[in-house]
Amino acid sequence: MTAADVHSASSTAASATKQTKLHLGALTALVIGSMVGSGVFSLPQNMAAGAGPLAIMIGWAITAVGMLALVFVYQSLATRKPDLDAGPYAYAKAGFGPFIGFNSAWGYWISAWVGNVSYAVIVFSALSYFFPAFGDGNSWQAVLGASVLLWVIHFLILAGVRQAAIVNLVVTVAKIAPIVLFAGIVAVAFKVDVFNADFTGLGNADLGSIMNQVKSTMLVTLWVFIGIEGASVFSARAERRKDIATATVLGFFTCLALYALVSLLSLGILNQPELAALKNPSMAGVLEAVVGPWGAVLINLALVVSVIGAFLSWTLLAAEVPHVAGRDGTMPTFFGRENARGVPSTSLLITNLLVQAFLVITLFAQSTYQALFFIASAAILVPYIFSGAYAAKLAITGEGYREGEYRTLPMLIGLLATVYGLWLVYAAGLSYLFMCAILYAPGIVFFVWARREKGERVFHPVEAVLAAALVAVGLYAAYAMWTGAVSAL
Repeated sequence: MTAADVHSASSTAASATKQTKLHLGALTALVIGSMVGSGVFSLPQNMAAGAGPLAIMIGWAITAVGMLALVFVYQSLATRKPDLDAGPYAYAKAGFGPFIGFNSAWGYWISAWVGNVSYAVIVFSALSYFFPAFGDGNSWQAVLGASVLLWVIHFLILAGVRQAAIVNLVVTVAKIAPIVLFAGIVAVAFKVDVFNADFTGLGNADLGSIMNQVKSTMLVTLWVFIGIEGASVFSARAERRKDIATATVLGFFTCLALYALVSLLSLGILNQPELAALKNPSMAGVLEAVVGPWGAVLINLALVVSVIGAFLSWTLLAAEVPHVAGRDGTMPTFFGRENARGVPSTSLLITNLLVQAFLVITLFAQSTYQALFFIASAAILVPYIFSGAYAAKLAITGEGYREGEYRTLPMLIGLLATVYGLWLVYAAGLSYLFMCAILYAPGIVFFVWARREKGERVFHPVEAVLAAALVAVGLYAAYAMWTGAVSAL
């Protein structure tokens, strides 16, 4: 089961006539399905582009610890705050006020629809293996094809089309089976001497220090784990609350194993410069080096099927986030409108118009898949950071805990998840943070709109300072990009 299944079954809890309860298997599939999209197919090149084997191993170790802390954060919050079912932004809102909550919802939305732009780019990058005119997924032919795909999906969703079980099965197999096959074949062909040839990466001056190499892997590893909160987002539909934690942990370790194997085993087939030069989806180039052209054909076809399924799922998710936020007053109420079939039509239209606009930008800015997922990864850091901080806050204050219950470990886990998020902000670098500031700043208009609709005070003093700072950074970032001082795309 994917995110599309859940959303098509019931657009929101408020509009559904009957809640569909999800068992452990469905929740686990939801977590894995949300995470495994396009990222894994490009891991060999994305990781090797800025790091050698040692730094990649360190990067995965940091990610394993940081993301596991986030997993336990969502486990704890699902238990401590069972009344908060609107996703990660609800935790930020409950813990730190409406402005932080709004920005968490806004950031999650940005991440979702910018991520969809990256999906569109890599679909046509993969198809260029068969039709060279699509190039890297950002030629005019690719943008035209992606636009057609976008609006076909848009109207299918408006019509209330449900994914059939057979389609779900095909998409799931297309995602997982080729990855497992790839790992098995590459493990057999793995050459230790190739892996160890420049183990530290210091032989390539362009990579820089080990620290710089590790930093270069951080947003890549974050991108492939976006969706780890999937079971938490749908906590209201779980048969048992405790299944949320189990599903999240199972999904996390399954995907961590697959991701680490794909990126590290590839370094035993081609060396770092060769991997860095591969066209995405780079898994295709690695498998082709082992088994010949049919390996590239297999991976490219698997990617196309997988990403189209993910595109549908995340289009629904991207529309659902502002829709739910509009219904609970976090965002303006017009985002909460639905059509006669219960589809979030207004939110869907706004979301896909933004995706379309960014597709056009990729044509003129020649934006790559990697640049787009870096922006999507950086944008989601706000809800992740404040989820961790809220878990730590609950442990410190004792809210949601029984009297005398042990709170030290949950507090440390919450702080670790928060520090990991802040480390990712540092690792992202100024270019992508500036791009995020430009995308975050306009949200203030919608925050003011929503607060006035509810007849509530717009800003408290600290929130006013934060809003002013966000606008200032956004304006400076826009100016820096306009003058060419900073470039993200």
